[in-house]
Amino acid sequence: MLYSSEASRTCQIIPFQMEILSRHTDYLSRWLDASMPMGICNADIFTTEEKQAGTSSAYVVIWVRETADPAYKIYSRGNRWIVMDAVRDNILGSFAGFADALNMIRPVLPREKGIVAA
Repeated sequence: MLYSSEASRTCQIIPFQMEILSRHTDYLSRWLDASMPMGICNADIFTTEEKQAGTSSAYVVIWVRETADPAYKIYSRGNRWIVMDAVRDNILGSFAGFADALNMIRPVLPREKGIVAA
């Protein structure tokens, strides 16, 4: 007779999370170059010290010309890219792709059909 303990029947759920990859970094660089004439000043990628389940360990911070403080923060939560107002900590939108998140801030790069920077 086969006995099974209660602990062996439990499963552990591991939340899906996207991370910032080299293709995102490349797209961010192209987007930054294109958006500078439209008031974007700088962008950088930081790694968080405090890891949260389902949230990426890195995030993008974007500065605009009008203020010295960061204006936007982009990070992934599960399979979505979240754009936040970095000044007020308000979520401005949730997007399926990294390019879509940047496009919400400044739509400066053409979006071709079939090209995804998720």
